[in-house]
Amino acid sequence: QVRLVESGGGLVQAGGSLRLSCTASGRTFSSFAVGWFRQAPGKEREFVAAIGRSAWSGVSTSYTDSVKGRFTVSRDNAKNTVYLQMNSLKPKDTAVYSCAARTGSIRSIWVDYEYWGQGTQVTVSS
Repeated sequence: QVRLVESGGGLVQAGGSLRLSCTASGRTFSSFAVGWFRQAPGKEREFVAAIGRSAWSGVSTSYTDSVKGRFTVSRDNAKNTVYLQMNSLKPKDTAVYSCAARTGSIRSIWVDYEYWGQGTQVTVSS
């Protein structure tokens, strides 16, 4: 079993930055792929970014087009934590952001993830 806890959300002005953290407990986190998803009110959950496990094949990442060049996903396996650095934030980035973990390679579909955090609110004002 893996327990995920997100932190770092909040209110920020457009153009500002936030760094979200996803900290895991329960199992060795380095063997999991971790994805970030977001859900705005009245909208479906959408993929934001993901990072693959750091193993013999190296680290792989994936981003949805709307955040490329603005968001960066990274991980610190020693701290059992995955980060989502969000720069140049826009009002349309406002949503509840959740991290999720799965065994195997990274995926962009939320149903492929086994473990979920509770989510953290990100609000970007114009």
